Amino acid sequence: MIGLVEPNCHARPWGVIMGLTSALNTSLNGLSLNETAIDVLSNNIANAGTNAFKSSQVQFSTQLARTLSFGSRPTATNGGTNAKQIGLGATVAAIIPDFSQGSITNTTTPSDLAIQGDGFFIVESQEGNVYTRNGTFRLNSENVLTNSQGLRVQAYGVDDDFNIINTELKGVQIPLGELSIAEATENVVMSGALSPQGEIGTHGTLLETAPLVIDGAGTALTSTATLLSDVRLASDPATQLFTGIPADLELTAVKGGRTLDTKTLAVTATTTVQDYMDFLDQTLGLQSNGVPTDADGIAVGVDLSGGMIRAKGNRGSVNDISVPVGSMVMNGGVVGLDVPRNGEAADGESTFTTFVVFDSLGEALTVRMSAYKEAETTSSTTFRYILESDNNSSGIPGDVDIALGSSTVVFDSVGNVADQPNNSFSIDRNGSAAVSPMVFEVDMSAISGISSSGSNLNLKSQDGSSPGVLTSFVIDEQGVINGVFDNGVIRTLGQVVLARFTNPGGLLQDGGDTFREGVSSGEPLVSTPGTFGAGTIRAGAIELSNTDIGRSLVDLIVASTNYRGNARVIDSTNRLVDELLLLGR
Repeated sequence: MIGLVEPNCHARPWGVIMGLTSALNTSLNGLSLNETAIDVLSNNIANAGTNAFKSSQVQFSTQLARTLSFGSRPTATNGGTNAKQIGLGATVAAIIPDFSQGSITNTTTPSDLAIQGDGFFIVESQEGNVYTRNGTFRLNSENVLTNSQGLRVQAYGVDDDFNIINTELKGVQIPLGELSIAEATENVVMSGALSPQGEIGTHGTLLETAPLVIDGAGTALTSTATLLSDVRLASDPATQLFTGIPADLELTAVKGGRTLDTKTLAVTATTTVQDYMDFLDQTLGLQSNGVPTDADGIAVGVDLSGGMIRAKGNRGSVNDISVPVGSMVMNGGVVGLDVPRNGEAADGESTFTTFVVFDSLGEALTVRMSAYKEAETTSSTTFRYILESDNNSSGIPGDVDIALGSSTVVFDSVGNVADQPNNSFSIDRNGSAAVSPMVFEVDMSAISGISSSGSNLNLKSQDGSSPGVLTSFVIDEQGVINGVFDNGVIRTLGQVVLARFTNPGGLLQDGGDTFREGVSSGEPLVSTPGTFGAGTIRAGAIELSNTDIGRSLVDLIVASTNYRGNARVIDSTNRLVDELLLLGR
């Protein structure tokens, strides 16, 4: 009798168990995936209050499937079958950072910066440049702009003339309370009115000495090369006028009723009459360039004529010159060379004013301006204005010239300025550390050629300033850092730059709030704000986190549910395995 073979009761349960193991592994993998998702979501939520934080999102993808059957083609008698595949779970395809713009909120700190666009700030670490969206910057103890980790913000610097140098990145220093600067005057704007009703100036003051000789024999003075020590009065040829040489000759003249500053001529054994004449011309501030000669044929200036030294002044009553008796002193005694007026005082409608300009070191320089009516036609009126300053210094010993020059302003028939040629003037600053000459232009276009109350001139504005200290700064949309000084001067101190990446998602988080260039991010494209798509800068503002709390909480619920679902699968699979194991007992 042939007996029946007893089947192997344990073979099939173990095969089923092996199949269930796949389900266990898939679910365990699902737990790990959702743990990753929960980690990312919790990090997003934790950084919802972190400035400029960029949230991330986990992206899953299906793993390779196990194929039970590839299916069959349709035949004449069968419609065919589909493939039979069982998935082997999921995997983390990517963790994608979201670099979308976060909300921007205003602050009260000028160094807080927010980027409106795709760029990144560049900061310098010990390993090189890193990048950040967080513009919460502060000045450190060295007045260098840094982030919260102490990394220096990279920017373009400036040269000695405060021009941006866009060839090198460096830490930008904003030396509040330390940097001092002055502004040299470049433009002067005058206001007021010049009356066309006044008289035309016809002549300036003429001053003449008594006849002079050069020796006891009464030989007339005819050459300006004559030594000054030889000069005597023709009325007293035996007495020298200039004795006790070497000595300083001091002269205090009067102009338009105003006492001028005392000027000094160092008289030596080689000083000539020409030297004295130049000294007199410069002390009186006589302006001759471009000035028409009076009807008497005597040009403005100092000359020697008929054995007499004579000085011809400019027209206009405010330019009337005089050398009072006793105003010329040497060796503590009065020099007996009087220069009295010969004829009438200077005439013509005129006015006078003073104003202050500044050299490159911020030193205040006083400028005197006079203007007189020079000519008129049926359609225009011309006034000549003259500038002088005691601060004019050529640096040449004995040169005391106060004259800066003169020009004209022409009014049309309705009192508007029709022409103001050659309005550039300069003050020599030789002998000082300031830039010399200090050149400035005088704008007379705001002056009216109509007045019912006489002529007057006033300073409307000038763009120079005394020394000032850096007190604050502002940063504009292009990242330009403008320092504001307490004298009103504004100077460029640098320019914050931005970096842009073709694939910002490829950046590596570097700890804190910085990123480092990654293998897939592409190289940084450094540019100034507002160019190449980097975005613009908003000062006094910060970018907030772009975490969407509501969305993150919903995603957290989904991830938690998925986690519990995978855990349930493991629990169910475990029970099935237990049941199968019981079959063999």
